[in-house]
Amino acid sequence: MRTRRVRGTALLVTALTLVLAAGCSAAGGTTAAESGEQATLTVGVVPALDSAGFFIAYYQGLFKAQGLKIIPKFVISSETAIALQVKGEYQITGGNYVSYIQAQQDGEANLDIFAEGSVMEPGAQDLYTMPGSPIRSLADLKGRTVAINAPDNILYLLAASVLTEHGIPAKDVHFVTKYPLPLMPGALNSGAVNAAVLPEPFASTAEEEYGAVPLADLNQGATTSFPVEGYVATKQWAKQHPRTLAAFYRALEEGQQIADSNRAAVEQAMEDLPGELRLTPATAALMSLDEYPVSSGPVGTVDKIRLQRVVNVMQQFLGFDPSFKIDSMLMNGG
Repeated sequence: MRTRRVRGTALLVTALTLVLAAGCSAAGGTTAAESGEQATLTVGVVPALDSAGFFIAYYQGLFKAQGLKIIPKFVISSETAIALQVKGEYQITGGNYVSYIQAQQDGEANLDIFAEGSVMEPGAQDLYTMPGSPIRSLADLKGRTVAINAPDNILYLLAASVLTEHGIPAKDVHFVTKYPLPLMPGALNSGAVNAAVLPEPFASTAEEEYGAVPLADLNQGATTSFPVEGYVATKQWAKQHPRTLAAFYRALEEGQQIADSNRAAVEQAMEDLPGELRLTPATAALMSLDEYPVSSGPVGTVDKIRLQRVVNVMQQFLGFDPSFKIDSMLMNGG
């Protein structure tokens, strides 16, 4: 049975946080709109549980309280979000660090990581197969197809790390990248792929709707408690819109605090998602939660050591540039 991480509902802490945050907002003076800065933001996020802090901030009106109008866009991968952000179609995006770091190194984008989104917990990112599958162990994946939502991204890195640590070269597995996350459970069920790397809530959807079973929890070895998602803006946009970014950051951090202390709020946010992304209460109750880091510092206050760890693992398992340091992507130098 999967490990389900359940947090208590810390109502007093949450209420106190909201009161303090509201006070900070009032003390902040001029809002983005009043200062003439951009107040309507298009934000691209991957609709995974890693984005729970953002979803809570959006559905509970925390961005609105900061004078911001948010237009959320749900993207199939962080690569898609980055491409549209570089074009100026998205002002802020939330996605996996691996893709952001690769884009920075390749010169495809010039990004600032201004907030942390999630740190992996047990059960939040698993490798799945179907009941009756001949794949009973990681070794059985040799020569088989495994679905991930984009090439060489966080899902690939997590799988490659665990496979390598169990003596299985990642090159011996055929990674398939043509299925977006919402379609991956169905692809697994149909037999289009032999296995799939599924983050929450798609993991719980696969279990609830199709009876999929976990083969391996990717929260192990080099990727135990691994940083998964962060929020970024281009350096140019961040420099031009400091008040807007600060307002967004305040609301997001309120959402992060609630996500990290109130499971019921996380479940409700995932049930509030639009269309086919919306979870049923039964599926929401099944989810394994992440950790949602909260910062009390200014915009850009992140854990440099934690984020450098992503680079280190990329260098270990992806052959990533050994000279790259995360400092180039941190607003305050960590």
